[in-house]
Amino acid sequence: MKIAVCIKQVPDTEARLRVGKDGRWIDEEDLPFVINESDEVALEEALQIAEKQGGEVIVFSLGPERVREALRKALALGAGRAVHLRHEGFAGGDAIATGRALAAAIRREECDLVLTGSQSDDNGYGATGTVVAGLLDWPHAWLVMGVEVEEGARTLKVTREMESGLSEVFRLALPAVLEVQAGLNHPRYASLKGIMSAKKKEIAGWFAQVREKGITIVPLSLYFVGSRVKLRMALCKGKKLYDKREDKKEKDDKREMQRAMMRRR
Repeated sequence: MKIAVCIKQVPDTEARLRVGKDGRWIDEEDLPFVINESDEVALEEALQIAEKQGGEVIVFSLGPERVREALRKALALGAGRAVHLRHEGFAGGDAIATGRALAAAIRREECDLVLTGSQSDDNGYGATGTVVAGLLDWPHAWLVMGVEVEEGARTLKVTREMESGLSEVFRLALPAVLEVQAGLNHPRYASLKGIMSAKKKEIAGWFAQVREKGITIVPLSLYFVGSRVKLRMALCKGKKLYDKREDKKEKDDKREMQRAMMRRR
């Protein structure tokens, strides 16, 4: 069984965050980054399945050069290979743009199962795994709290977390995409042997122009320009920081309101 795990490197939730100068994102200078919590749980579940069923765990992530640190940790924990999707155009992509890139890479590897976290600790879209499943046309489950491979690795018995403490149990045919919830398991720590062996394992760097084996990574459809979400403002200490794309009408309305308030005084 070939299992793909999609991980994201996110800012450490315990770090002190500052809004960047452009008001659209945080200042990443000297900021510590870690693997997203639920993605680390997804990796642990993939490793446990591979240990029981046999097979290979491949970790996928996209982003700048610092992402290699997260991939190297995943290799130290037991993943067999890692794929780093690199291009400056990936910066700022929403769930649709990110899902397109990941789906194209997973399709190239011909994986049997995809595991990822239910949502990221930074943007919290909770939709990237759904986009991947839709593009691959595979069965999908969200908020997964239990996974059991059965019937000769052809189906999965999946337990989902529901409201009011209830659980939903059903079966999915492989290949499938599962978005797991934090608390499904307790991620392991990397051993000294794992850390040393990770230095010898492969981290494949895939760029935008890679088009082999069916992968079609086209910058205009996969990167920031392919996103459906556009950030218009950020909040910092109670003040709104508007970006340059704020339209003229909104600015005129604010000026008119300020003039009216001055006249009332």
